[in-house]
Amino acid sequence: MKLYYDKRAKDPIYYVQQGFRNGKKTTTKNVAKIGKHSDLLMITEDPLSYAREQIQKYNEELKNNKVSMEVIIDFDEKIKSSHDLVSSSNQVNIGYFILQKLYHDLNLGSFFKKVTADLKITFDPDQINRFMTYARVLEPDSKLGTYDHLHRYYEQPTFDYVHMLRTMDILEQHYDEYLSHLFKQSTSIVPRDTSVCYFDCSNYYFESESDDEDYVDEVTGEILKGLRKYGPSKEHRPNPIVEMGLFMDSRGLPISMCIHSGSDNEQTCAIPLEKKLAQMLEGKKFIYCADAGLGSLNIRKFNSMGGRSFIVTQSIKKLSDTLKKAVFNDYGYKLLSNDRPVTMKDMKTFDKNDPSNLELYHDRAYKIVQADKAIDLGLYDEKVLKNGKTKKVKSKAILKQKLILTFSRKMMEYQRYIRNRQIERAKKILTSSDPESIKKSPHDVRRFIKRTSLTTSGDKVTDSYSIDQSVIEEEEKYDGYYAIATNLEDDAKTILEISSKRYKIEDCFRVMKTNFSARPVHHRNRERIIAHFMICYTALLIYRLLEAKLDDYGTHFTTENIIETLKNMEVVNVQDIYYQSTYNGSQVCTALNAVFELGLDKKYYQPKELNKKIKKILT
Repeated sequence: MKLYYDKRAKDPIYYVQQGFRNGKKTTTKNVAKIGKHSDLLMITEDPLSYAREQIQKYNEELKNNKVSMEVIIDFDEKIKSSHDLVSSSNQVNIGYFILQKLYHDLNLGSFFKKVTADLKITFDPDQINRFMTYARVLEPDSKLGTYDHLHRYYEQPTFDYVHMLRTMDILEQHYDEYLSHLFKQSTSIVPRDTSVCYFDCSNYYFESESDDEDYVDEVTGEILKGLRKYGPSKEHRPNPIVEMGLFMDSRGLPISMCIHSGSDNEQTCAIPLEKKLAQMLEGKKFIYCADAGLGSLNIRKFNSMGGRSFIVTQSIKKLSDTLKKAVFNDYGYKLLSNDRPVTMKDMKTFDKNDPSNLELYHDRAYKIVQADKAIDLGLYDEKVLKNGKTKKVKSKAILKQKLILTFSRKMMEYQRYIRNRQIERAKKILTSSDPESIKKSPHDVRRFIKRTSLTTSGDKVTDSYSIDQSVIEEEEKYDGYYAIATNLEDDAKTILEISSKRYKIEDCFRVMKTNFSARPVHHRNRERIIAHFMICYTALLIYRLLEAKLDDYGTHFTTENIIETLKNMEVVNVQDIYYQSTYNGSQVCTALNAVFELGLDKKYYQPKELNKKIKKILT
């Protein structure tokens, strides 16, 4: 602050003047009036010296972040007119500062500097990637929508929409290098536990009526398969889809990903991505964990080599008759909690309403069954026959694995509750509508309805419908049972605990689809589609790192709570003099400020203070 007065005036007025820098705009304002020279003569012999002393006091107060200012408000003043079609809010977000801290710790600035060293570009791909990532977390939209809303961030970055697309091209061109960089840099932010790597796949749809055609190279004959293809989808949407495979560590942090055509079998993408993962981990041993759909024989065989192991869920219905007998016979079961022998008859018949049986109700019975399987090695041996001739036969090897079979009374009761509701719906269908008009699927209620056709010679065939009790009894056999296949020698409790964390990878897909609106995808160019998911992946990693740091601090909040708090952390510019917070305190806000120490819990901010925070983060 400095003293300002008109030196030419005979009776000058002394003001406290302060300069403000708000982004690229610099403003000088008289923030306080000290007094008129003639008036000050009544309290001091030297008004000019008095005024300078007041300036020193104001500067001392400013150092302590406390200052008195005169703000003149004209309630008749009109807002400035503009040529914008829609009025926009003057509030700007500062919650992204926390995301920016994590982004900067990933050292992506050096990555882009390296990959664009030989390019003559006039834009900053790191800055563009930063704000596309923040927008995916805080305000997910199309790339054009993100571009239109850049003014909602405190920095208010300026770049062209075409530069966003060009940055996406750069991302896709360095796909493997980018993912590897993210993983390596993330290890310096929070401890990573890659002893178990969880894998799963999910589909993302496009709002398009046609899929991509395959392209055949006229010279090489190579077939380039289209990315957007029709394929199986849980949502049964009549739209083309792409498939995303994702590896996650034990803490729920993503490690790597892959994008495939929507018509590809999901099992075919597991091994290629796992080979890349092994390179990223530099040969470190890990356990592959996935559900039954991604636990084929080839995948199990691959994870029986190179120091790797596997834990995959196993469908009991698809087991051989011999192994099914082992599941249902009442021999060898123990309680998981204390290894005490127990029979299935006791587990299925004890009084669940008796308070003394509550622990047993929450417990599980288990037993371990060897399930080694002969596999084809793809090699041939020469076998000498009795007549002296030789014959080439396929070489076989034994895939060592065991099944951990479990039974839960609690799960049995739940599954029967669900089935009984479905049976009631099936009965209503029999009385109120035509069963043939309802779509049938493995989980549809119509599977319980049986059609019986009756006729006599020369008479018309008549159909009758009834509940098929045999289907109900067949399904009830499997209630409460669960199976896991593994080649580990660890105890059952440890293996089951590892497998139970698979829900975290499902949650990763839920966050991307629900909170980050990764679908529908608004691109049709193959490179841009892949780059879109690379941005979504970056946003997921940064968000999971944020969660991990909060967990290490001893606090945990839902995804919705964290994102809503970051979105609501906005400030409004008051006459270019200061910024005032428009958000209130909360448990999430307190925890974030404690962990990241950015001081974003104040009611008022000076522009230079916020600018210093940004500079500190980015240097």
